[in-house]
Amino acid sequence: MQPPVYEIDPKAFWQDPYPDLARMRIMAPVVYVPQLDALLITRRDDIFEQEKKIDVFSSDQPGGLMTLLMGENMMRKDGAAHKAERRAIFPTVSPKTVKQHWVQKFRDATGQILDDLAPRGSGDLVRDFAMPVSAEALKHITGLTEMAAADLDRVSQGMIDGCSNYAGDPAIEANCHECTALIDRHITRMIPAADASLDPSLLAVMRQAGLPDDQVRANIKLAISGGQNEPRDAIAGLAWALLTHPTQLQDVLDGRVGWLQAFEEYVRWMSPIGMSPRRVARDHRLHGYDIAADSKAFLMFGSGNRDERVFSAADDFDIHRDTRAAISFGAGPHFCAGAWASKALIAEVAMPLLFARLPDLQLSGDVSFGGWAFRGPLEVPVVWSRSSQASRIGEPQA
Repeated sequence: MQPPVYEIDPKAFWQDPYPDLARMRIMAPVVYVPQLDALLITRRDDIFEQEKKIDVFSSDQPGGLMTLLMGENMMRKDGAAHKAERRAIFPTVSPKTVKQHWVQKFRDATGQILDDLAPRGSGDLVRDFAMPVSAEALKHITGLTEMAAADLDRVSQGMIDGCSNYAGDPAIEANCHECTALIDRHITRMIPAADASLDPSLLAVMRQAGLPDDQVRANIKLAISGGQNEPRDAIAGLAWALLTHPTQLQDVLDGRVGWLQAFEEYVRWMSPIGMSPRRVARDHRLHGYDIAADSKAFLMFGSGNRDERVFSAADDFDIHRDTRAAISFGAGPHFCAGAWASKALIAEVAMPLLFARLPDLQLSGDVSFGGWAFRGPLEVPVVWSRSSQASRIGEPQA
């Protein structure tokens, strides 16, 4: 039996994919969406099980947009090849390195950003806080410390747009090529410093591990493409979610719920990375539906995280819920390598410092979201009073 066809309005799907995804989950475990020329697997348990079947749902996609635009990074490899590159980068992203090396750098950078932001009294949490916080952290992790935060954010967005350019817009493709070229220039510039450094940046550890230059460059682009937008969107989005749910915000501020738990619920509810593409390596059957070899399949993490079979009131933001079944960072061998760094940046640094420094933070305008492959707020306008600007975290108030 062939998977049923489900038609989408691409514009409406970009603005809010969740109503369509809910209907897809009801219709069948896998549907074909002609506007994306892809099979979408939308139910949580199916995604959790099928992602591990790399002999069927292969990450190796020679003709995929990510490979063509960014190079063949470790996300587009399976088995031993994937494990070898993942092992090579582990010294950068291990829990131990994050705790002992990166967290203090995250704190220092975030404190400086808040120093600059606090006197303004108003701003956009996406542009003025979440973007630079995420970018400054990523500059350290990648080793591209001379890249401006705005440039890093721009090239990340350019690669994201390019990798989800399933309509084949030539302007989006051209911009993506410009972005990857800028990253390559920064990598070339920083190689001497990385080779002489004991810093556990991606550039340094991959070169120390002897990875070929093309793999080093492709994996740094991978880190930027996901490592900038996901924390950026989660920081600004979680702040918005808590500001629009004041009782839950108070539960966090009073210590009844931890920042990490709030973060885990947000990325379940509004998954910053909504899907992962796969190439169907051989004919397969899923719950009676035939999936043909060489098809393009999307594992829809954002849909699985709202699967009503797994999560009660799945469309509600509820920081008290058990999120252990969520697949926000993936479920198989490609589980996000940067998960520990992301959790530390957001739950240990960015969110507690933001609300401690600006305790009367409040929304000052409408907030809109966009995206389905990658999703986040486009802007989060806020205001705060001058009384919240008196001191840095940990310093006594006058």
